[in-house]
Amino acid sequence: MTVPQPDQLPPLQPGTQNHHTPLVLALPKGRILKAVTPLLTKAGCAPSEDCLGDNSRKLRFPTQDPNLDVVRVRSFDVATFVATGGAQVGICGADVLMEFDYPEIYAPLDLGIGGCRISVAQPANLPHDPAEWARWSEVRAATKYPAITRRYFAERGINANIVHLNGAMELAPMLGLSRLIVDLVDTGSTLRANGLSEVETIAHVTSRLIVNRTALKTRPEEIAAIINKFRTALEGHMQDRNG
Repeated sequence: MTVPQPDQLPPLQPGTQNHHTPLVLALPKGRILKAVTPLLTKAGCAPSEDCLGDNSRKLRFPTQDPNLDVVRVRSFDVATFVATGGAQVGICGADVLMEFDYPEIYAPLDLGIGGCRISVAQPANLPHDPAEWARWSEVRAATKYPAITRRYFAERGINANIVHLNGAMELAPMLGLSRLIVDLVDTGSTLRANGLSEVETIAHVTSRLIVNRTALKTRPEEIAAIINKFRTALEGHMQDRNG
């Protein structure tokens, strides 16, 4: 299953009235928030300083744009907030889009940040032979990505028996919960530190700008303006990076 691909924006409707309520941009906590901050600044959408720190207990913050607020949520929840209309715009990893596959979400821009991959890993002392996999009828895998994992193995004619964990996946083979894990991998150092080896890459992941499709129809000028701000900022960011 692929992440949603860009489709044609609906034409702007002349005379569309401002709804007088700010749009809401859902941002993920943690490393992606830090990585996206320079892009938010270039786009004129930087949130207030307390959003970027670790001390504030607030969850909603104003931005440089008076027509845009941000909410800070768990990375896995960004897509749900946008799909259900709680936020009209969001930034989340392609892994989340692949896992939930919400039809209500349109993903117009790949922001090129937060690069990592969804991979299959197993104990490093076990051999990896794709031909052996072809003979399996079932495999037990620990993951926080049950849908992605089932699809990946189903394409190979293998039933995936899922152990659904939200963290510490590396412990599962060590403690006999599963033979394999499917997890998000960056450097692979955590895998190696726990005696695991990355054996298959399911998908490469970057963060995407996502939009609620209903909001795109009901507030087209405002949503298109946000998309264009990010597109321009992304082009400027790439130019800066390339010297």
